[in-house]
Amino acid sequence: MQSESTGRGMMAAGFILGIVLLTVFFSDVLDRQRNPNRDPYSTVQAGSVEVRLDRNRYGHYLASGTINSRPVEFLVDTGATDVVVPADTAQRLGLVRGRQGIARTANGNVAIWATNIARLTLGDIELTNVAASINPGMRDQEILLGMSAIRRVELLQRGDTLTLRQFQ
Repeated sequence: MQSESTGRGMMAAGFILGIVLLTVFFSDVLDRQRNPNRDPYSTVQAGSVEVRLDRNRYGHYLASGTINSRPVEFLVDTGATDVVVPADTAQRLGLVRGRQGIARTANGNVAIWATNIARLTLGDIELTNVAASINPGMRDQEILLGMSAIRRVELLQRGDTLTLRQFQ
């Protein structure tokens, strides 16, 4: 009797452990499909730095980087004038709200605040003094890597790869 109930308990514990391990494994797989550039690969050459980004399963270029040495996720957006930061993320990063303005977005006009990013990194690419906007209407946590940063690098898209090259 005792060994039978112990055996059932061990089977239940094994089943629960299996479910937990599968959940962790598939969660990581899904996150890598969402952001295949969690640790962007950089190539440093004489006079330039290159970062190659793989397109995610949704067709976007999402990549991990930093703002003022704090980890963030960027969504490359050539249609955004500035780097655009959701308000709650801006607060977490300690970005200071500057003058208020209006931005015209796909969802209509929205009130924004100007700000400045002292240091932005993506792989080994480092940009300083980057113009940005704080947008309280953004619900996602990804920061739009807009033209105020992108215009400082060269872009080359081939197939499912986007290469950013910074000349030094």
